[in-house]
Amino acid sequence: MATGTDIRTWYRGKWHDDDVPVMRAADHGAWLGSTVFDGARFAHGVAPDLLAHCERVNASARALAITPTFTAQAIHDLAWEGLKRYPADAAVYIRPMYWAIDGGAGAIAPGGVETGFCICLEAIPLAPDDATVTLTRTRFRRPVLEDAVVNAKAGCLYPNNARMMMEARAKGFGNALVADALGNVAESATANVFIVRDGVAMTPVPNGTFLAGITRNRHIDLLRRDGVEVRETVLGFADVEAADEVFLTGNMSKITPVTAFDDVTYQAGPIAARARKLYWDWALSAA
Repeated sequence: MATGTDIRTWYRGKWHDDDVPVMRAADHGAWLGSTVFDGARFAHGVAPDLLAHCERVNASARALAITPTFTAQAIHDLAWEGLKRYPADAAVYIRPMYWAIDGGAGAIAPGGVETGFCICLEAIPLAPDDATVTLTRTRFRRPVLEDAVVNAKAGCLYPNNARMMMEARAKGFGNALVADALGNVAESATANVFIVRDGVAMTPVPNGTFLAGITRNRHIDLLRRDGVEVRETVLGFADVEAADEVFLTGNMSKITPVTAFDDVTYQAGPIAARARKLYWDWALSAA
């Protein structure tokens, strides 16, 4: 079952008003997992950082030895063409996707130049401004580049995230706070993480184990321009426990305050609220 509703799909040169089949059984992506995607958002009539998401899906493809077949600008323009089919007040998830079709060396590596491509648009409401989440530890960790293609937004990475989420849900929490290979905080199972202590916002320094998200980077820039000190630094779980405020950032929900990490509780704080306002003020003014 699809995550959203009112699905539109661009595939093989045209838009389809449906969730159409796009992958064949013998495609490399179907049986060996060579798929990449990116996710942008359309809401309040704007699609913030859409071009950056289109650039990243091409970079992700290259990381998996998949040949991109569209420029980022072409993907951007196709997405906007599809978005015109939705009401102006719709909230839509924008997902361009590539997958390898041919197999190369021993069939394991992608090969050839034929690449599958589609754009999937799904109506998915934005979370309300008062939405919050709780976090817990997980025994699963983020991989490193020597183990997995962590420099790509690749479908093959997500089963690891899924088992983090399932473990957290089984413990009664909404998401998992995940460590890197050294035991430092990396991110949650689904989004980047920030903590606030004495008015200073801090987020794990990118170390090659997680994607430093486009939305994360936008929040850092906007907060700094508004006079908030933001540090990219090494964080441990003790830092999270001692925080005045914790929040997640990601494309799907933009900002989600955290109200608990295991036995520690927090209030939805002023920096998260400030970041949300700054983000939408920027997005709407840039339209």
